[in-house]
Amino acid sequence: MSSAKKEYKRITVKTLVDMKANGEKISMLTAYDYTMAKIVDGAGVDVILVGDSASNVMAGHETTLPITLDQMIYHASSVIRAIDRALIVVDLPFGSYQSDPKEALRSAIRIMKESGAHAVKLEGGKEAKESIKRILNAGIPVMGHLGLTPQSIYKFGTYTVRAKEEEEAQRLKEDAIMLEKIGCFGIVLEKIPAKLAKEVAESVSIPIIGIGAGNGVDGQVLVLHDMLGMTHEFHPRFLRRYLNLYEDMTRAMQQYVADVKNMDFPNDDEQY
Repeated sequence: MSSAKKEYKRITVKTLVDMKANGEKISMLTAYDYTMAKIVDGAGVDVILVGDSASNVMAGHETTLPITLDQMIYHASSVIRAIDRALIVVDLPFGSYQSDPKEALRSAIRIMKESGAHAVKLEGGKEAKESIKRILNAGIPVMGHLGLTPQSIYKFGTYTVRAKEEEEAQRLKEDAIMLEKIGCFGIVLEKIPAKLAKEVAESVSIPIIGIGAGNGVDGQVLVLHDMLGMTHEFHPRFLRRYLNLYEDMTRAMQQYVADVKNMDFPNDDEQY
């Protein structure tokens, strides 16, 4: 049974571990700019992910691969200026950590120094171990990411559910345990079977945040623009749209156009 919800003035990596231990679920959303981050933080979301999904929703790219380290730092800096409570985690973008551990450390240091973020997130298990250890040794908190890893989309060739087969599922479980052992404070599990995600969450003491990974994990993350219904072409099973801003915003803009054309805006009360 979950204990009574505790009020946290600031969320830290230790807070998240405590929340898991206390049975309190963790809420996480993406944000990429000051205005939206201000709203997300004020709503009480625990963790804000400055995700490389900015490549898709902010820049219009097909994948997350094109976004650069400089661009991630720009988005993270904008978000940090809006925050009073949430923990800010920033994705290390493709190409900023895969080549060698020294490059990974340099990238993580730039994010922390230039944006003021609280932690970084990167994709991969055993193959990313040395890079993660190098970053952790510098005192930078790291969140892992297993399952569907969008930066490897051309390797997979599809965004379908991962780890359905026993061999891949076993590797994922081993990677999760390894990530905890070397010092990651949490792991995102993306688009894997709910039963497997629950098993992983129960096998480690660090928080497991799911996206398309069922309700047996320690928290959930969604892309902000998806859950608000600002995007409308994207229809995965795991996505719940809490608003339909695409239609609402379109109607508002159409009304504005009509009011300008009809000389209804501005009216006498809206001018000096």
